[in-house]
Amino acid sequence: MSLEPFQQQIARRHFLKHSGSGIGAAALVTLLDPSTLAAATGPHFAPQAKRVIWLTQAGAPSQLDLFDHKPGLVEQYDKDLPPSVRGDQRLTGMTSGQTRFPVAPSAFRFQQHGQSGMWLSELLPHTAKLADDICLIRSLHTEAINHDPAMTLLQTGHQIGGRPAFGAWASYGLGTENQDLPTFVALISRPSGPTNAQPLHERMWGAGFLPSRHQGVRLSSGPDPVLYLSNPAGITDRRRRAMLDDLSKLNQIRFAETQDPEITARIDQYEMAYRMQAAVPELADMSQEPAQVFENYGPESQKPGSYAANCILARRLAERGVRFIQLYHRGWDQHNHLPQGIRSQCHDIDQPTAALLTELKQRDMLKDTLVIWGGEFGRTVYSQGALTHDDYGRDHHPRCFSIWLAGAGIRGGYTHGETDDFSYNVVKDPVHIHDLNATALHLLGLDHTRLTYRFQGRDYRLTDVHGELIRSILS
Repeated sequence: MSLEPFQQQIARRHFLKHSGSGIGAAALVTLLDPSTLAAATGPHFAPQAKRVIWLTQAGAPSQLDLFDHKPGLVEQYDKDLPPSVRGDQRLTGMTSGQTRFPVAPSAFRFQQHGQSGMWLSELLPHTAKLADDICLIRSLHTEAINHDPAMTLLQTGHQIGGRPAFGAWASYGLGTENQDLPTFVALISRPSGPTNAQPLHERMWGAGFLPSRHQGVRLSSGPDPVLYLSNPAGITDRRRRAMLDDLSKLNQIRFAETQDPEITARIDQYEMAYRMQAAVPELADMSQEPAQVFENYGPESQKPGSYAANCILARRLAERGVRFIQLYHRGWDQHNHLPQGIRSQCHDIDQPTAALLTELKQRDMLKDTLVIWGGEFGRTVYSQGALTHDDYGRDHHPRCFSIWLAGAGIRGGYTHGETDDFSYNVVKDPVHIHDLNATALHLLGLDHTRLTYRFQGRDYRLTDVHGELIRSILS
């Protein structure tokens, strides 16, 4: 018997299955023409936020050196952390073998700022000017003690990979506002100084078991912001259009046979990619931005891939209707030489972050943009390794850490939660990751208990079976 018909069938099946990688590979699998797909649920009630800019500080910034002022620690310098404070907390392998856990007060001064009197570190002078616009949460906590599971929990609501990221849930629940750009975009910035930059995996902006159209698209800083989006040499726009039309017909034939919804998503993501060929270069071209903008964002703002440049790009994405913008800045994992490392990190992020908030206010966008700044867990009060008055390291600490929020529906100038005298345990108004995500969804007009997706016989949600609104931080 001839194998030719079977071989043709396999070849055709392989082509249809893998054709999604032809125009930009995995980055484009999330894209869908909004004119052909409404949101899965729509808002459950009137939203206060139209979009989210999540400034993700990957590596875990030290709350003790930035936000959680503990002046009493000066008297505890180099004394052992009391066992009653540490309790039975799980330690990482990096400090579990230490014979001592000496208390390391912050090397940096704190001052009160704004009418609210918010305590902030001298490392954040630009952010401090906006103290009355931000809401500082000092009582966040998590179960995860290592970076990858902690970041995965923060982004997806679960420590194990495979579930949808927050931005994918937002796309699934609300749809898009721009037919020419993705609903969910990820940006990754490069630290300017030498630092321990933890890797980031694509599942952080993945769609998990949601339809692939909801996955985040990473924009890079190179000449081709979305890989393989541009036409290859020798391929004209007319030829690309004809190829897409023919490919769409083949996919429609396959859909008629299988009724696989991913095939319709594939058709639409090709169309989105075609429209992005015009939209993305215009988005990424910042040559028309006034010189004052770059001055406001600081000396790194004209370096592609820097945090400052990505903050400008985040504002441009928000202006163009992108619903969820995840900006990652790596390099906060300071197990040793923390004072030197955190100075460098704050040099990268402080002025651009403040400039972004200021620009959103000036353009009347902060009122409907939710901005979140923070990492995946905190840092220990005890020193990892050798301790001196001006040099120390800090290990991972999941029991308490600090983040801040600003913008749509957020109570500015408010500090929520308290930790003990060692910034080791939460003593008032604890906030879990699930509570944070439930509250952010609420501001988008989504009830976290109703935003569900059935997969393998179970209804899943971002907050799993947890999460309570943090009502006191809402305006």
